[in-house]
Amino acid sequence: MPIRQLSETMINQIAAGEVIERPASVVKELVENALDAGASRVEIVTAGGGLNLIRVTDDGSGIPEQELALAVARHCTSKLSDSIHDIRSLGFRGEALPSIGSVARLSIRSRTAGGDSAAEIGIDGGRVSAVKPAAANRGTTVEVRDLFFATPARLKFMKGERAESSATSDVVKRIAIAFPAVRFTLAGADRSTLELPATSDTPEGRLARVAQVMGKDFPDNAIAIDAAREGVHLAGHVSIPSYTRANALQQYAYVNGRPVRDKLIAGAIRGAFADVLPRDRHAVTVLFLSLDPSTVDVNVHPAKADVRFRDPGLVRGLIVGAIREALAGAGIRAATTGAAGMMAAFRPGAAPYSHAGPANGHRSYEAAYHASASGGFDPLRSAQRPLDMGEARAPRNGFAENEQAAFETGPLASTDVRAGMAEPTEALLGMVLGAARAQVHENYIVAQTRDSLVIVDQHAAHERLVYEALKNALHSRAVPSQMLLLPEIVDLPEEDAERLAMHSETLAKFGLGLERFGPGAVAVRETPSMLGETNVQQLVRDLADEIADNDTVETLKERLDRIAATMACHGSVRSGRLLKAEEMNALLRQMEATPGSGTCNHGRPTYIELKLTDIERLFGRR
Repeated sequence: MPIRQLSETMINQIAAGEVIERPASVVKELVENALDAGASRVEIVTAGGGLNLIRVTDDGSGIPEQELALAVARHCTSKLSDSIHDIRSLGFRGEALPSIGSVARLSIRSRTAGGDSAAEIGIDGGRVSAVKPAAANRGTTVEVRDLFFATPARLKFMKGERAESSATSDVVKRIAIAFPAVRFTLAGADRSTLELPATSDTPEGRLARVAQVMGKDFPDNAIAIDAAREGVHLAGHVSIPSYTRANALQQYAYVNGRPVRDKLIAGAIRGAFADVLPRDRHAVTVLFLSLDPSTVDVNVHPAKADVRFRDPGLVRGLIVGAIREALAGAGIRAATTGAAGMMAAFRPGAAPYSHAGPANGHRSYEAAYHASASGGFDPLRSAQRPLDMGEARAPRNGFAENEQAAFETGPLASTDVRAGMAEPTEALLGMVLGAARAQVHENYIVAQTRDSLVIVDQHAAHERLVYEALKNALHSRAVPSQMLLLPEIVDLPEEDAERLAMHSETLAKFGLGLERFGPGAVAVRETPSMLGETNVQQLVRDLADEIADNDTVETLKERLDRIAATMACHGSVRSGRLLKAEEMNALLRQMEATPGSGTCNHGRPTYIELKLTDIERLFGRR
């Protein structure tokens, strides 16, 4: 087949295949256009998951009538200066509108602030209609109908209406977090209305917008981040270690206000929380990176979802260091959701459903059910029977003093260990974890503060304390190494061998001694003593892969930390050990002084706090 020039419609449809993957992609492009136009209000309406209708209305600056035809032509934009390296807007390619118009029925109605009237232009499957007068308020309304009608094969790859609606909601929420001063509304017959009122472009306003999107629990369980290094500024919030999710969908990252899903940022977040979260849990984060536009390339992905940093090591180091410093400085905090779970467990009705009859954990319902199932009415087995009908008794006089005397035999042994007879001092009650009052079930310390009850898992808490002590000892000096009888030769691609040689000094601090051995190999002469007999080949290859991806040697450090965690688990206070009052209070004070002690090495919470107001609410006092 001879080489030929493709038609304009075919070119636009090819571009649409890259930019317009699904209805959510259309919404993303149109909302970004509205924000670039300075809109303070953006309204989105969808139908059929966005395949039947997408309408985006804004109150931005609008498009002049004479520029409407250019707006739907490829590579025409008002957002790009003379340099592709100085991008300060969300959009810049000028591909979105013509790409959408090539696969759908598109209409644009716009009016500028100084315009006497509005104008409208339409595209139907790539065919552009003439500009005509229209009636509209200031701003722009873009309407997309019958998405992918011109490329029916694409419709086969669409998910269900609910899935497409959910993807659109996620896109709007991600963008809304970065623009708290803009009011967003997402509505339609295919969804419940999402309304995000405008706040302010201040730290408090941004946190209020985050709470609108992620729920009111997040601000109560978040730590503020604010750090800068060599012209790169990082701000935002991260969750405390005991407030996590089962996936990373609630990790929001922004580069110069642009929502991104960047693997370098995701890896840095994972590395920062590696010590405090289990492998199957993920932190909740909202992070904003601000840097010179010339040091980041946003033109590496058609949908602008990925970015490339000029100095990825600097960005990763800033994120990891800032998060770890914030976690260490935040002190000890328990997630508010832990108290909510305890409240739910204490409420009537929390008993498990154990039979086919009505069950809510209440004695009268269960008794009534079993009584009705036995056939016939038995007054002695009735759930509503008087308390003295449980057994046949001879009538007697008096007020049953003998039976009441059974309750006056002395104090009940309700705990394993009492925390001393003396009342705790006011100073101890004012501490974060308060004063130890008792140990129950030989594993849980019950403490009291001025306004709460604290329950501590003694094994999990001490495990974290021992682990942090081992880590400090491990990283405060060079890690002991063991010399190999014969050097281990590891064959690698030449570029990987070169990267390892460049990081050889850092690796030596962790006990791994290696050097170049020809053009495509390294010779390993020493390994960390803590690793014992290890697969040197696999370790070196893993390090080479990590250096290629992130320019770090965290793999070796993480392996050493995992060994320290195992040692801490076996060397900590075991469950079932009775502690004296002094030991319990000493453990509480150590927890308060140790960063990250709110969770153990495996990511489980070390303590739960129940406020006095919550306890009073359980008993109906509030």
